[in-house]
Formats: sequence, C-alpha cells, structure tokens
Amino acid sequence: MTTVPQVDLFVDPVCPFAWIAFRWLTEQVQPARDLDLRVRLMSLAVLNEGRADHRPEGERGEESAWRPVRVGTALRRSRGEPGVREFVRAFGDRYHQERVRPRDPALRAALDDVGAPELHAFADDPAHDDEVRAEHAAGQDPVGDDVGTPVLHVDGTAFFGPVLGAVPRGQEALDAFDGAVLLARNPRFFELKRTRTGGIDLG
Repeated sequence: MTTVPQVDLFVDPVCPFAWIAFRWLTEQVQPARDLDLRVRLMSLAVLNEGRADHRPEGERGEESAWRPVRVGTALRRSRGEPGVREFVRAFGDRYHQERVRPRDPALRAALDDVGAPELHAFADDPAHDDEVRAEHAAGQDPVGDDVGTPVLHVDGTAFFGPVLGAVPRGQEALDAFDGAVLLARNPRFFELKRTRTGGIDLG
C-alpha cells in the first residue's frame, strides 16, 4: 500500500528561495499529489545570530527579519497551520511578487489581506520569541547549522532546500518532488549541491 508522504516545509517569509519552494509545493505539487503538507516557520534572524558577517537584526528596525516571523507565529496561535500558510502566501504576494518596499508596508498589507491587521503589534514584541526559536529548532536541528531556508522534512527525513531559481511547473514540478522524496527515503542520503548561477525568476 502506498503511504501518504508527511511533508513539513519550513520557511522564513522574507527569503525568495523559501517563497519559490512554498509556491512549488502549494501550487504545483499538492493539487496533483496525495501528501500531508504542513507549512511551518523558521527564522533567518535566529539562524544568523552571532554571525560576524551579518548585521544584528535588532539594529535593522522595520527591516528586521524578526518582524514577519513574529507575526506569523501570532497567526499560528490564533488560526493554526492554515494561518501560517495564509500569511506566507499574502506576505509573499506583496513582498516578493509585487515588490512592495520597504518591508513594513508589505507586512501591513499582508495582514490586511488575511483579515488580521491587529496582529501587526506583534512585529516588535519579543514576548513569544521563545516560540519562534522552538519552531525554528524543530526545522533546523535535524539538518544541522550549515543551512538556510527552506528546509524540507519528508517522512521524518530533513534536508536543506531544494533551492530553486524559479517555480517548476507541471510535470517538471512533480518530477522534482518525486526525486526529493526518493532521496529523502534513502537513510544514507545527505547532500546534493551545485553553485547557483543566474538570477531568480519569481514569475
């Protein structure tokens, strides 16, 4: 009997590669494949803490990567995983597709889009940062420190990526997913990587 893959996609909403992976799975794969997909949050602010080559997020004001994940966490508390998915979609549409800049207007517009403008107050509230850190750790710990976002867990096996320069569509999207699942189910699989070339296509 074929089992339904349990897929957990961990994203930071500000990352364009996470946005592409989110669209790949939600728009192209989930409608055509029987899978149990959960969209979850990880945090570039947490990931980059203490790194000498990154400016501390606390010094970046409204551009801080803390703000979207705090808001997404507030939505998870009130609406569960569907709230996270709603928010990632709305923020990505505004920030990545429409290129709304600076970041705070994109955040406000996304919250308006999901009918939760009052949650903007959580953007600068560190009261629930332990919850952000715990969810980030759930995504990152199984793959180690030398990763970014997105992180994909398939049936309990976790890996960084896939890092896609554009959203695969149709059969290409399904082939990419099926290949990722096959690799993830191999207990000796660890890494597959090549240097990125060219730009990102967010179309």
